[in-house]
Amino acid sequence: MADRDSKVAQVRSRAVFFTAGTDENVQGAPSPAAAEVGRPPPRRRRVRAAGDTERMKLSRSASWFLLAFGVWSWFIWITFVKNLWKDGSGLAFDDAGDPTGYFWVHLTLAVVSFVLGTVVGTIGLRGVRALRRSS
Repeated sequence: MADRDSKVAQVRSRAVFFTAGTDENVQGAPSPAAAEVGRPPPRRRRVRAAGDTERMKLSRSASWFLLAFGVWSWFIWITFVKNLWKDGSGLAFDDAGDPTGYFWVHLTLAVVSFVLGTVVGTIGLRGVRALRRSS
């Protein structure tokens, strides 16, 4: 306990030394009062209202765009995987018929893009359905 108290006293004495008017003798140094006036007030966090839990509503054009993007993604990436599987140029499969690194990278890219397109299309579909129910 005494060790802790001595460390606190050392820290306090250093702080007093550095703020004990050591810059008063320097010309052009701001006075402590001027430093206090220019300090901005502390920031406060915004508190949100408890009732702000309504569902998000998409516009008609945004819903249709997202749905069209999802359908486009299905068409493009399924076609790409079919063409990748039937590749005869030697990029996707080596001479023994084993898949190459090119195949695995592009298959991974296609699967991830297919999943993301499905998610985006589902959001668009839900938006279109919600707009039809409300009108």
